[in-house]
Amino acid sequence: MKFAFVFSGQGAQNVGMGKDIYDSYETAKKIFKTADEILNWRVSELCFNGPEEKLTQSVYCQPSIFTVSCACLETFKSLFPSVLPVGVAGLSLGEFAALYSAEVFSFEDGLKLVARRGELMDQACIENKGSMASVLGADAELVAKACSETDVDMANLNCPGQIVISGDSAKIAIAIEKLKTMGVKKIIPLKVAGAYHSRLMQSAAAKFANVLEATSFNAPKIPVAQNVVGKFVQSADEIRENLSKQVSGTVLWEKCVLELCQTGADTIIEFGPGNVLTGLAKRIKPNLKTFNINSSKSLEDFKVFLEQN
Repeated sequence: MKFAFVFSGQGAQNVGMGKDIYDSYETAKKIFKTADEILNWRVSELCFNGPEEKLTQSVYCQPSIFTVSCACLETFKSLFPSVLPVGVAGLSLGEFAALYSAEVFSFEDGLKLVARRGELMDQACIENKGSMASVLGADAELVAKACSETDVDMANLNCPGQIVISGDSAKIAIAIEKLKTMGVKKIIPLKVAGAYHSRLMQSAAAKFANVLEATSFNAPKIPVAQNVVGKFVQSADEIRENLSKQVSGTVLWEKCVLELCQTGADTIIEFGPGNVLTGLAKRIKPNLKTFNINSSKSLEDFKVFLEQN
């Protein structure tokens, strides 16, 4: 077996996330305590008890998911030190946990980066009223044509038949109607605070570039597939540049998963809340084995799997 590690993005959050592994494993507890000390609010309190309205705000959500994902990863590593990935990737925000796993930066630096990223994205949402919609069952070329004609952007190419569009709220409404006239049957408006991964985030991307420049980056010790290029990137400077571009650029998640599979990976392990990425992986490559690591039970189940294989 060859393993690839992937890390959850924003939207996967839920009240109570991380509580089980925090209570069960000292390794996880240490990660949460570090996060609580670095930020001027208690990540553990918000993750475990909410309120949900606060947890969904980017400024709080992004550090929270990053912390939970890293706690899941470090606990997994302490229990299964011989299970090493051939490559890693993370969806949008999740890319920071992937880079942490590849030792591109420390947990402390990664946490500070995602906290500032969340602040800047929230600011951009206030400045520009935008929205997003998921387009299902449509060809990428057709969606790209509709976006071009209505002045909105393709935010995510997640898997075959699932594309997310993003932009000014009024223009998204026009794009949805345009896509319907082009034969698209299912389009779901998303409950989000703004137009992530679109041109409306360019002010946040520009400011975040300065934050990234002030942070020390190392070359990855594990291959990392980055969202905006959909392939492995080795240069620390290029990784930094791609993280800035990612805020307003298109997330090429399907390409990232295919890149991981090129290494021979046949088993995808998702760290963090939810199970979105393992679901997408199955739609991209149906023969992949998948696991979600986000609780003590999931860690016990993985132990049983290893013993039987």
